[in-house]
Amino acid sequence: MKKFFTPLTFLIGFGFITACQKAEDPFVPRVVSPVLVQVMGAPYQMDFATEPTVTLDGTKATTLTARILELDKTNILDHTKGIDSIPVANLPVKLTLRNGTQIGEATTDSKGIVTFAMTWAQLGISTPASGNRAAISWKGEYKGQAFTRLSAVQVK
Repeated sequence: MKKFFTPLTFLIGFGFITACQKAEDPFVPRVVSPVLVQVMGAPYQMDFATEPTVTLDGTKATTLTARILELDKTNILDHTKGIDSIPVANLPVKLTLRNGTQIGEATTDSKGIVTFAMTWAQLGISTPASGNRAAISWKGEYKGQAFTRLSAVQVK
């Protein structure tokens, strides 16, 4: 009887090991962004999954600014150095409404900063009133990988 259980146990164990397969994660069907897009003028976000909202005066033309950084993770395991943020220069960035309408296209400067100037009408708000909101997207491609950062502009 003992001779029977040893091979049977081995076969069952082998079956469990070989039956395992890598499954796709159904909850995160995204690729990690190659850059960090910091929307200037928005409150600091502890949770980078939330959508930064810039609040601006409705009587003036709007100016939106973002800083594009590459995160160098070479020293991620060295607590004395950590992750380094490197500005991405000369990167073309498009600013669009969420419906796909392009507002403008600009290129980052040597500090990784890109600025867009526009009217409220270009944001789809013809008569700005307090609380009006336009949902926008910052889009580009870095090292062959596309990225999109969602944000919003709200009338003060």
